[in-house]
Amino acid sequence: MTKSRIAAAAALAATLATPALADFPERPLQVIVPYAAGGSTDLGLRILGEAIERLYDGSTVVVRNQPGGGGGIGTSAVVHARPDGYTVGAGAQGPIAILPHVGGAQYAVEDLEYIGIFARSLQLLVACKDAPFTDYDSFIASAADKAPQIGNSGAGGANHISAEAFAMAAGIKVDSVPFGGSSEARTACIGGHIDAMVASPAEALGAAEAGQMTPLFVMEEERIDLFPDTPTAVEKGVDFTWSSYKGIIAPKGIPEAELAWLREAVAAVAADPEFIQTMTEMGELVVYEDGPAFEARVKKDAETSRAVLENLGLLGMNN
Repeated sequence: MTKSRIAAAAALAATLATPALADFPERPLQVIVPYAAGGSTDLGLRILGEAIERLYDGSTVVVRNQPGGGGGIGTSAVVHARPDGYTVGAGAQGPIAILPHVGGAQYAVEDLEYIGIFARSLQLLVACKDAPFTDYDSFIASAADKAPQIGNSGAGGANHISAEAFAMAAGIKVDSVPFGGSSEARTACIGGHIDAMVASPAEALGAAEAGQMTPLFVMEEERIDLFPDTPTAVEKGVDFTWSSYKGIIAPKGIPEAELAWLREAVAAVAADPEFIQTMTEMGELVVYEDGPAFEARVKKDAETSRAVLENLGLLGMNN
């Protein structure tokens, strides 16, 4: 992070860190994380909470883990919480954009209030050991002859959806292979048991440097700093982007003043140099998107997910 960017972020954080209400919050804010403690979403929300306490003197943030149901239980708890601004939740891609289409979720995309995104986790497709392709063009050419086996961290999950969604956009077929988590998929990839996998930049960097994986394309609009020589699908002519995100959601019906405070707080934290540095060291990309932009991203992902799940015959499979 450059000195000029740090100074700009510090100035913005100072400007934003002005409470919209003099008497809010009067008691601790509760953030529900729909996953177990220790994961990246949990850690990101705890760091966010600490930043809010630091930037808004007198505020207290309590993180409550409520795992289960692929994130649906905790997310449902947010949807049905009292809409007074004191209970919010972690807005993650799987539970809010994908799970309602799989079935078993007691809510829909429209049932949430979107506060803002503070970080995104980028994705790329990598070739595995002994794969019959080594770059984007040879991957597409190979897929025309035989559907490549692409590993993912679980059927119906974000990585599964992204690989299948890209295949639909590119007009190719893929053979998705689910594993019990990203670490299992990574082991299979390095061992040459699958042809490719969807990975985060952090997962792919060390393996790529060791020659165990070969980046094929990045699922962003533009190339990223960690892989400057790896193209995007967009520049190759396929209109496809995908990333997971960390945001804050809340129940519908929060009074406007409290809603403004929450949105202001997320914006201030996302501009805070200390927060940015801590998250960056964790391998997270700090990117702020306001409530309307967050909602638009979720709705786009939900449409993509529905189309993929319907194509795979998995729509409503858990109903």
